[in-house]
Amino acid sequence: MIHDVETKKVQINADERGFLAEIWRSDWDIYANEGSPEMSYVSESYPGIIRAWHRHCEGQIDHFVVPHGKVKVGIYDNRDESPTQGELNTFIIGNGNMELIRVPGDCWHGFKTLVTRDTLINFPTNLYDYEDPDEERLPYDTDQIPLDWEESPHK
Repeated sequence: MIHDVETKKVQINADERGFLAEIWRSDWDIYANEGSPEMSYVSESYPGIIRAWHRHCEGQIDHFVVPHGKVKVGIYDNRDESPTQGELNTFIIGNGNMELIRVPGDCWHGFKTLVTRDTLINFPTNLYDYEDPDEERLPYDTDQIPLDWEESPHK
């Protein structure tokens, strides 16, 4: 696992009405050093859409969960001082695998929708600055990151 990346299985409490799943608790270790999120957002992507690659340079940490649908998340560590520099992690999260992912913002990260639609929720530690966004971007098919988004998904 890439240094500073963490995952947490989410407990699904289901009955004849549907389900309930907690996705943020201040007493979970995965959030221990972050405090409260500065904001949260939900995004929906259509089948096959790839939202990659980007990273944050101002210390933002992202926390992804997919309560509906299924996505492949890619995280690539090219941080100079990281003990896992050059490593790539991929995760399949969503239906059938409700899991939270803590993404160090300074690692390149992105995701691809694997089913008809997905809903991704993020709890970033920094507010989005509309006038000066904390983002660097690369195309999803860059040669700088060793991930072929078209390969069959695996974890």
